[in-house]
Amino acid sequence: IVARGVLGVAIHGSNIDGFEAYIRGLHPSQRPDNEFLREYWEKEFGCAPVSSSSTSLPPCNGTESLYGVHSHFTDMSQLRVTYNVYLAVYAAAHALHSLLSSQVGQDALLNFTTPQGERFYFQGGDITAKYDLVNWQKSPEGSLRLSLIGKVDGFDIDLNETGIQWSTGSTQVPVSVCTMSCEPGTRKATQKGAAVCCFDCIPCGDGEISNRIDSLQCDRCPLEFWSNPARTSCIPRQQDYLSFNETLGITLTTVAVSGAVVTTAVFVVFLYYRQTPMVRANNSELSFLLLVSLKLCFLCSLVFIGRPSVWSCRFQQAAFGICFVLSVSCLQVKTMVVLAAFRSARPGAEFLFSLIQVLICIIWLSLSPPQPQPDWEMTGVKVTLVCAMESVLGFSLVLGYIGLLACICLLLAFLARKLPDNFNEAKLITFSMLIFCAVWVAFVPAYVSSPGKYSVAVEIFAILASSYGLLFCIFAPKCFIILLRPERNTKKHLMTR
Repeated sequence: IVARGVLGVAIHGSNIDGFEAYIRGLHPSQRPDNEFLREYWEKEFGCAPVSSSSTSLPPCNGTESLYGVHSHFTDMSQLRVTYNVYLAVYAAAHALHSLLSSQVGQDALLNFTTPQGERFYFQGGDITAKYDLVNWQKSPEGSLRLSLIGKVDGFDIDLNETGIQWSTGSTQVPVSVCTMSCEPGTRKATQKGAAVCCFDCIPCGDGEISNRIDSLQCDRCPLEFWSNPARTSCIPRQQDYLSFNETLGITLTTVAVSGAVVTTAVFVVFLYYRQTPMVRANNSELSFLLLVSLKLCFLCSLVFIGRPSVWSCRFQQAAFGICFVLSVSCLQVKTMVVLAAFRSARPGAEFLFSLIQVLICIIWLSLSPPQPQPDWEMTGVKVTLVCAMESVLGFSLVLGYIGLLACICLLLAFLARKLPDNFNEAKLITFSMLIFCAVWVAFVPAYVSSPGKYSVAVEIFAILASSYGLLFCIFAPKCFIILLRPERNTKKHLMTR
């Protein structure tokens, strides 16, 4: 069993014509002096031949024959030594024949073909090397036997690979390692303390590939490419951005357009009731300007949606910064009017505040404007195309100036919130500024931590949330009185303390 499946080299052997018939035709009666044949006969048939002197065995009846016997003596499949002796006798006979028949002055060449069709000749004083390739195979009876699987004739090798039976009992070549080969998309990692043929196949990571069997390492794809799902090749990365066609873009667009429509509706209401005390209180011109700036805030959020370009990257931040400064400036002037004991004020201060923001935007966009660039730090097949901030300082100044005006406005509105009046707008401004500041304070960490196009969505959400906060806090109570409580829209009611 141990030798099962072993491959070996044996001396060349072949069948000898007539030899099997000669062996099977032997009988002790024909060769009474052959002691070997007599002993074999007694052991094989359990009887004594006529020529035997044994008295312990019954006499043979004479019908015994080797034609039906299967033993090592009658097995003609392994005649290797016998065949070589046969060839030697044949060679000697041919040599003598060639020597006796050769003419004087001619060299006698020994070259003949055996009855088995095998050519025999000398080459440089030696015969050509001939060997049999054998395989120890399990026979149907369960014993091991040598099976011929090929031959070696000089430098020619004839091997029947399908005829090999391995130790596993199969004709498939066994694997000589404890781990199968690592397929492309993985890398080999040796097992600590194990043999060199033992290793683990580790899948390549994101953005890495291996396109060879048994690769020792995974190669990183270039920035413009990413690994395919099988991790066997690098494929071009697809550019992604917040578009109008996706669900998030459609939702934000709908909210922005709805805000612009509501602001327009409020503007129409105020324009229609512009002569009423509610609209004229705290400077109607500032209210109309505030509504216009809020509408622009809603509409400027749409510039952030779509494929970023050189001009859209520049315009979106400038529009966002200027529109919000204008809105906060209007509220600040409104608050200052309340603090000044309701003195009328013409629009002008709010434009001065906005002019400062315009100068900041001009300097920022002239020196280091945002540029559309892929965000290579993102992982995955899709890479987001964003407006990269070349100057964080410029963006910080824009936001910081808006925050400064909002804080000043909140402080002034807070101081004026308890002024005696039946309809004190400072209270509404205070509440709206609290919402405004809360939104933009939460915006900063959310913007920094959001990946890719979601950072754009966060900025749009902050614009819309703060715009809606200003719109509803400032104008919802006024519209409620104008449309649903007209009896309270009188000068007498507003001046009641």
